[in-house]
Amino acid sequence: MLDMSINLSSVLGDLEKERALLKSHLEQVGRALSALNAGTRRTVTRGKMSREGRARIAAAQRARWAKVRGTSAGTNGSRKKRTLSAAALAHIRAAQKVRWAKWRRQQKKR
Repeated sequence: MLDMSINLSSVLGDLEKERALLKSHLEQVGRALSALNAGTRRTVTRGKMSREGRARIAAAQRARWAKVRGTSAGTNGSRKKRTLSAAALAHIRAAQKVRWAKWRRQQKKR
C-alpha cells in the first residue's frame, strides 16, 4: 500500500509539472496570436460624401465616358442614322423571301 501511494504521488507531481508547462505554452501562443491580430483588426471609418462632391465625381465620370464615345458631355450621344441603298434593301428582301419559302416548304412536309 505504501508503495502504491508513493507511485501515485510521483504521478501526480509529474502531472502538475506537465500542466504548468502546458499553461505556459498556451500563454505564449495567446500572446503570439494577439500580437498578430493587433495589426489586422483596424477598423476603417469613412465619412459620408457631400452631395457636391458626389456631383463633381459623377460629372467627371460622364465627361470621361463622353470622351471615350467621342461625343460632348452635354449631348445624349445620338449619331446619324445609317441608310441602306435601294439595291442592298432589294437584295435583303429577296434573300428573306427565299428563306421564308424554304421554311414554308418544310412546314408542309410535317
